[in-house]
Amino acid sequence: MNANAPMSAQPPPAASPEEMNSARFANMVVQQTNMALMFLGRVPHPESGQHVHDLDAARMFIDQLEMLEVKTKGNLDKRETTLLKQSLTALRMAFVEAANAKPAPATGKEAGGASAAASSAATQPSAPTSGAAAASGGEGATPAEEAESRKKFSKKY
Repeated sequence: MNANAPMSAQPPPAASPEEMNSARFANMVVQQTNMALMFLGRVPHPESGQHVHDLDAARMFIDQLEMLEVKTKGNLDKRETTLLKQSLTALRMAFVEAANAKPAPATGKEAGGASAAASSAATQPSAPTSGAAAASGGEGATPAEEAESRKKFSKKY
């Protein structure tokens, strides 16, 4: 026995495996939520400090949390269920807001080139856009492409 240690001091009780798994579950839900929020432009990227807008990536993280909700139904305690439901609700609202966000208005110089492309696109049938162009959020895309992109990537919650 250590002579310098007081007799009443005991090591903290070790967490049970159930408590450890609950903490890991909560940590995973928070990580997935933070990643989705980052891709929705709500929090800056930790390395670059830039706001990222990638609805496909955000949707992937939301879908993963929805899958967890379905697969763990009936196996979570009240705190875990509440955390998951609140996270999903907040993410769904943020996703809808990001999907419905209006793009920044174009300046006069940019509008000249874009209006010619927009008028030609308006007279022709809508062609499918590539995944990269649709996922870019419409940078350099015509209004018809942006509208198609929003139809394709907006999810109703």
